[in-house]
Amino acid sequence: MPPQSGRELRVVAIGGGTGLSTLLKGLKKYVVRPGPQAGEAEGAPFDSARVAELSAVVTVTDDGGSSGRLRKEFNMLPPGDVRNCIVALSEDEALLSKVFQHRFEKGTGLEGHSFGNLFLAALTSVTGDFSEAVRASSEILATRGHIYPATTADIELEALMEDGSRVRGETKITASKGRIAELSLVPPGPKPLPQTLEAIARADLITMGPGSLFTSLIPNLLVCGIPEAIAESPATKVYVCNLMTQANESLGRTAADHIRALNDHAGRQIFDYALINRTPASPELKAKYALEGASQIVVDLDEIEAVGVCPVLGDYLYEDGVARHNTEQLAKDLLQVGTHAPSEKSSSR
Repeated sequence: MPPQSGRELRVVAIGGGTGLSTLLKGLKKYVVRPGPQAGEAEGAPFDSARVAELSAVVTVTDDGGSSGRLRKEFNMLPPGDVRNCIVALSEDEALLSKVFQHRFEKGTGLEGHSFGNLFLAALTSVTGDFSEAVRASSEILATRGHIYPATTADIELEALMEDGSRVRGETKITASKGRIAELSLVPPGPKPLPQTLEAIARADLITMGPGSLFTSLIPNLLVCGIPEAIAESPATKVYVCNLMTQANESLGRTAADHIRALNDHAGRQIFDYALINRTPASPELKAKYALEGASQIVVDLDEIEAVGVCPVLGDYLYEDGVARHNTEQLAKDLLQVGTHAPSEKSSSR
C-alpha cells in the first residue's frame, strides 16, 4: 500500500488516555514545519505522506487522581488527558515536557499533583476558559498540533450494566466488576467546541483509538454533533484497535464487538478501516495479562467485514513489560491508509 509521495493530509485524532498521546507522538513526526523548512517533517521518509494539520479531540470525563481533585476543588475540566496530549505534541520532549509531567511526591496539597495539571488549572483561572488555557499551554510548549477538549461542559459518565444496575463516574465504572451494556453522559447532549466540528469537516483522515472503549473513546461520540460531523466528513475514518482486553471495558469483546459498540453509541456507522495488530504476544506477556483476566483481543476478520469495515493487519505490538502500540509503525500505516481514495479501499489481509 504505497503512499502518494508528498501528499499532505489534515488529520483529526479522537480519543483519550495514554492511547491518544501514544498515537500523537508518532503522527507529529510527519507534521510539516512552518517557515523556511516548510514541507519538511522530522523523521518522516522522503516519499511518505505528510501531515499538514494535526488536531486531537480529547475526552474530559476523568474524575480520579490529580485531575479529579482539581476538577472538584476548582470546578474545572479534568486536565490529565489534555496534558498528556500537549506533552506528546510538544516540540521539545526533553526538559520542559519533563517539568510538565513532573508529579509531586510530597507537600501539603501538592502531593500527587503533576505540574502540568496545576499549570492548566492556573491558566484556566487566569483566562476563565479551559479551552483557552489549553491553547496557551500548547503555544508555550510549541506543540505541532491543535488540542481540543471534546466539550467544555461539566459532564460525568454513567454506565448501564448488563445486570440492570447503573454506575456513575469514570473511576467507579473502571473499578466495577460487571459488564457494561451502554454508556451515557450526565447531563446528556453537551455541545462541542466549534473548532472541533470545523477540524472534523475539513479533515482528510479521522482516527479513533487506541484507548479504553467505554472511558476514552465512546464519551467523545456522546457529545452532541460529533458523530454526525464524523459521518458527514469526506475524510477516511479509521479505528485503531486495542492490543489487549481490559477489565469490564472489553473482556470477551472481539475486535468487531469494539466496532459495533462504537457504532451503536454513535447511532451510525462511522469507520471505513480498522488497523489491527497481528503480532502474537510473548508467552511471558500473555501470562502477565492472564493474571488480570485479560488476553489479546480476538481478531474476527469476517465479522469486521460484515459490519462494513475493511481490516488492515500490521505488526503493532511493542512489548515493554506491558503491551504497547508501536507508534512509529502505527502512524506510518495510518497515513498510508489516508492517502487512498475511497474507490481504492480494499481488504489488506
